[in-house]
Amino acid sequence: MSRAVILDADTVTSGDVSLEPLTSLIDTTVFGFTAPDEIATNIGDTEIVLTNKCRITEEVFLKCPNLKFIGLFATGYNNIEIEAATKHGCVVANVPGYSSDAVAQHTFALILNHFSKIHEYNEYVQSGSWSKSKLFTHFEIPLNELSGKTIGIIGYGAIGKSVAKIAQAFNMNVLVYTRTGSINTLEEVLKGSDIVTLHCPLNDGTKELINAETLSMMKPTAMLVNTSRGGVINEKDLAEALKNGKIAFAAIDVLTMEPISPECPLLGLPNCVITPHVAWAPIETRVRLIGLVRDNIRAYLEGNPINNVAR
Repeated sequence: MSRAVILDADTVTSGDVSLEPLTSLIDTTVFGFTAPDEIATNIGDTEIVLTNKCRITEEVFLKCPNLKFIGLFATGYNNIEIEAATKHGCVVANVPGYSSDAVAQHTFALILNHFSKIHEYNEYVQSGSWSKSKLFTHFEIPLNELSGKTIGIIGYGAIGKSVAKIAQAFNMNVLVYTRTGSINTLEEVLKGSDIVTLHCPLNDGTKELINAETLSMMKPTAMLVNTSRGGVINEKDLAEALKNGKIAFAAIDVLTMEPISPECPLLGLPNCVITPHVAWAPIETRVRLIGLVRDNIRAYLEGNPINNVAR
């Protein structure tokens, strides 16, 4: 009988979202967290493995020859050595599109926080400064409208399209760059945008796409947003651009090293906001994710795998 192991359940639930849709489908051993040197041991002779971020390498496949199905709690699959999975006849099923609305929402939360200065004005009120004012209003921290601004979207899958739809509702101009069938060139997007937002996968073609050279193309007043993958940005180059006024502001939800390194050059910069990889994580999104992972397992058990990226 098939069995399953969840390697890193704590990355999808803190007890607020039930794993019962999975555990009721198949006999499942649940680990809250698995360190890199524990991956092969925790998998053992199990056929079905569910994971969010654990790295499954050729070495793991060699140590775990019964492994035939990896179900990802994610759309991205750069933590899986796909060539090795294919070589060992292992299905790798991701979950496309489950968090598109959530990530688009968080993207605009970051944008609106910057343009409407929500955090700064709340601090002003909470400090007691407004209560001491003679005026009913206080607008000394500059505010800007989104209407009429240009947003450049790099990566135009489901999330990029959702971001474009929201931008259009704000009466913004939209530029789009994608490596296949692009509407605009990368240079046009970087030079022409007041906001550049990243929604591309991390691969050999996008690694450190945002670097000193590409940052130099952006407006000095521009904002950069990243809710895709941390490795798309050279963080040292971005820190230098922010310090030197090459661009005005950055809002980042993903980093090259997660959790963030204490040495990350973006930490402590006054013109950089960082959230801890939460754009994908509303409760509704995670409930949907677990249901779709269940669908992937069921399809595999029935002999008709779906969403297999290891073909």
